[in-house]
Amino acid sequence: ISKEFSSTSSTTAVGTVTSRVTRNGDAVMEKDLLNHEDLAGDRGMIDDIFDETYREKEGPKPPMRYVWRNIILMSLLHLGAIFGLMLIPSAKIQTLAWAVLCFLVSALGITAGSHRLWSHRSYKATLPLRIFLTIANSMAFQNDIYEWVRDHRVHHKFSETDADPHNAMRGFFFSHIGWLLVRKHPDVIEKGQKLDLSDMKADKVVMFQRRYYKPSVVLLCFMLPTAVPWYFWDESIVISFFIPAILRYTIGLNATWLVNSAAHMFGNRPYDRNINPRENPLVSLGALGEGFHNYHHTFPYDYSTSEFGWRFNLTTAFIDLMCLLGLASDRKKVSKEVILARKMRTGDGSHKSG
Repeated sequence: ISKEFSSTSSTTAVGTVTSRVTRNGDAVMEKDLLNHEDLAGDRGMIDDIFDETYREKEGPKPPMRYVWRNIILMSLLHLGAIFGLMLIPSAKIQTLAWAVLCFLVSALGITAGSHRLWSHRSYKATLPLRIFLTIANSMAFQNDIYEWVRDHRVHHKFSETDADPHNAMRGFFFSHIGWLLVRKHPDVIEKGQKLDLSDMKADKVVMFQRRYYKPSVVLLCFMLPTAVPWYFWDESIVISFFIPAILRYTIGLNATWLVNSAAHMFGNRPYDRNINPRENPLVSLGALGEGFHNYHHTFPYDYSTSEFGWRFNLTTAFIDLMCLLGLASDRKKVSKEVILARKMRTGDGSHKSG
């Protein structure tokens, strides 16, 4: 096992912390000796490290069991989104601007919230920021934070195996939306139950959202986006519902799903040619910076999920702004030396051609 060294920037009293980073399969683990909160974060990162000891069970795969409720609801949702697209020429400019704002806020609830903050603990957020990201997360309606984190850590720990909720080896459709239309593979459930999610259970904001998730979704994903254009600038109730609520929600879902599908199939692998995830700038554009996926699976603890800062990465800019305002701190980052060494050692060589 080779060792790589990097420094993570810390704004707490401990100052700059030197971390030992150890290669483990297609992921990276770092061990810090910090205070209790940092140790909780470290434990979270250990839970998103690829587990090389996992072996898929021999014999025939379990039969696929369709979840007809989800199939019907997703079909109706996408039909509603198509209707919303047809209504765009009739909508007021304020309504379209409001829909874009709702998209950006809800997307940050996933990217800066359930993904980079809670799943990977790649930075720290104050209580006001955690409350904002939880509200934004409910607006996104992609499962509550606790469940999202559990599935995402399992995805990293057992990437592209039967225990991966959206295993890309099962094809584009499955990894994009199909995984939500069928029962989970028994290994996904089994491994998810064994994860240590005590850091999530200790977060009162996360558990409050989990307790009141359904009413929060009704209010924040559907009622609020609909009510604002209808009430404040007399938009028709039909346009108010089908564009800022239904169409915006559907686009948000597909932007996230493209990280699971397209960013696991299309693009280069400059950091680790031995894993499936790819660098996909188009996905980054739609998912606010989440398409630098070869980098992310190689260095899952990096708050930026990329070595390129704000480029195609609105989420990184948002987190940096929150740090500037004193609402976030302790962004974990990989040093340029470690990145270059990794490219030379396991990359596909594409970095040499830019």
